[in-house]
Amino acid sequence: MKLTRITAIAATVLAAVPALAQEAAEAAVAATARTPMENAAIAIAAAATMFLSVIGAGAAVGKVGAAALGAAAEKPEVLTKSILFVALAEGLCVLGFVIAIMLTQKII
Repeated sequence: MKLTRITAIAATVLAAVPALAQEAAEAAVAATARTPMENAAIAIAAAATMFLSVIGAGAAVGKVGAAALGAAAEKPEVLTKSILFVALAEGLCVLGFVIAIMLTQKII
């Protein structure tokens, strides 16, 4: 039963490859036809993405980190669990960085 499902999924993916290749080719042609104003808008969007994600992550790490250390002062065994929430807040910044890199790739 599982083998037939996997085979059906693989056949569907293989059938969709030519369509995906055509879309990629069309996207490559469309990427070269940008005006300088469109490139400037993409650059501003990348800068705004980085700005907002860094400010948001900084605020989140500040609040969550303070709460985590406050909780760890009272109960030291919760420190390792609370570090997870700080890492999640920093992940927001990393996500913003990745999106900004993807946006700048559209300019080049």
